[in-house]
Amino acid sequence: MRGYVRGLKDSEIKTLVLDVLKPHAPSLPEFASYLCEFSGVTKVDVSLIEMDERTESLKVVITGSAIDYEDLKEYIARQGAVIHSVDQVVVEHLKR
Repeated sequence: MRGYVRGLKDSEIKTLVLDVLKPHAPSLPEFASYLCEFSGVTKVDVSLIEMDERTESLKVVITGSAIDYEDLKEYIARQGAVIHSVDQVVVEHLKR
């Protein structure tokens, strides 16, 4: 089930705060725009935390509806980036 918390049919991920490590390319605006194109995402906030010779550590806040975390992980990896940790999750119960 896309966008649902696995095992919980009546809950959707609405916000994720991620610690992401990515190479210098793509740029932050390009990376944020790329993330905003992911299914269910309506807003992306990317902050640079640390930079070294090859990589950038980012705080990424993703907001939307029915965000599929596993698919998002794969989508982020297509840009050469990796999620180091999930620092916050907001899940909403769906009223049926």
